Amino acid sequence: MSEPKHKFFGYTIEESVAMTPNELPFDAVGLWQIIPKGRHDFGLSGDKLIDFTRRHILALLARGAHPIRFGESGDKWEVQTQYGATPEEIAEGIIAEWLASGQKDPDVEGLWFGLPEFYLND
Repeated sequence: MSEPKHKFFGYTIEESVAMTPNELPFDAVGLWQIIPKGRHDFGLSGDKLIDFTRRHILALLARGAHPIRFGESGDKWEVQTQYGATPEEIAEGIIAEWLASGQKDPDVEGLWFGLPEFYLND
């Protein structure tokens, strides 16, 4: 069975996973960008959406990104260390948190992934 393709642009999930980390040198990548892309642009749900999300998170982590959020003051990024130490633990922790939220599409104020040079320069 072939992998689903993006409904507008025709690229595969594998291509999406490979392309997403390319944004990191320019900007952080938000979870709010990943999950809706899987759900709405690829038509995924359930275990397939979870796998899509996991693959994207692992690709971002492999490229050196860390999970980050704006701190309480709202003007500085803070690394989120509560998800675990290994990429797999981090991905599973983030997915567990999302599942516990009712699998809603995250919003822009939620979790992001950024390279150290991005969040250390705040």
